[in-house]
Amino acid sequence: MSVALVTGAAQGFGLALTTALTGRGWTVVVDSRDAGRLRAATATLPRADLVVAVAGDVTDPAHRAELVAAAHRAGGLDLLVHNASELGPSPLPTLAEHPLDALRAVFETNLFAPVALTQLALPLLRAAAAPAVVTISSDAAVEAYPGWGGYGSSKAALDRFAAVLGAEQAAAVEGPAAAPALVYAFDPGDMRTSMHQRAFPGEDISDRPDPETVVPALLRLLDERPPGGRYRAADLATPAGTTS
Repeated sequence: MSVALVTGAAQGFGLALTTALTGRGWTVVVDSRDAGRLRAATATLPRADLVVAVAGDVTDPAHRAELVAAAHRAGGLDLLVHNASELGPSPLPTLAEHPLDALRAVFETNLFAPVALTQLALPLLRAAAAPAVVTISSDAAVEAYPGWGGYGSSKAALDRFAAVLGAEQAAAVEGPAAAPALVYAFDPGDMRTSMHQRAFPGEDISDRPDPETVVPALLRLLDERPPGGRYRAADLATPAGTTS
C-alpha cells in the first residue's frame, strides 16, 4: 500500500491528483485551510475511504507535525507533494507596490512551509522503497511577467530548493540497495483554478485546461521516474516513445 501526502487538496490540482492516486489504490493524506471545503470535497471521491483529511494551515508547525503523524499512522510515506500555494494580493501588484507583509505570507506558504514539512517528512520518506518529493512550480518561476514578482520569486526559490534537495538526497545514499528520494519540480502550466482566476480578476479563463487533464503528466513522471529535476506538464504530455 502506497501513501502520499498532498497539501492544498480541497480543490484544483491537489484534489484532482488525490482523486487519481486513490483511484490507483493509494492512501492519501490531504490538507486545506478550509475544513468544511476539505470535508465536502473528499467525501464525494470514489475512493473516499482512502483519504485521510487533516484540516489546517501548512505554515503552522503543529499542523505540519499532524500531517506527518497521519502519514505514519497510514503506514509510512512514499510521496510528498507540495501543492499548497499562496498567490498574494489580487489584482497582482508590481514589485514597487507589493505590500511586504503580503510578500512574507507568500514566501511562508510557498517556500518555508515546504522546506519545514520536508524536514519533518524525510525520515518516513527514507524508509520507503522508492520515495519521491514533488514541488508544484510555475512558469512564473522562470519567466519575468509584470505583476508576478512576488509569486514568481517564491516559486523560483522553491525550484532551487527542489534542485538542491535532490542533489543532497542522491549524495546521502549509501550502499547499492538504498534508494534516494527523487525530487521533482513539476510545472503544470496554466490551469482553470480559483487561484488562477484571482490572478486575472474579471477575465474569462475558460480556455485554460482543467486540472484533471494535467494530472496524467505528473503520474507519468512518477511512473517512469526519470532523474530528479524540473519538468513541464506540456513536455510530459507527449506519449512515451514519440517526439514533440
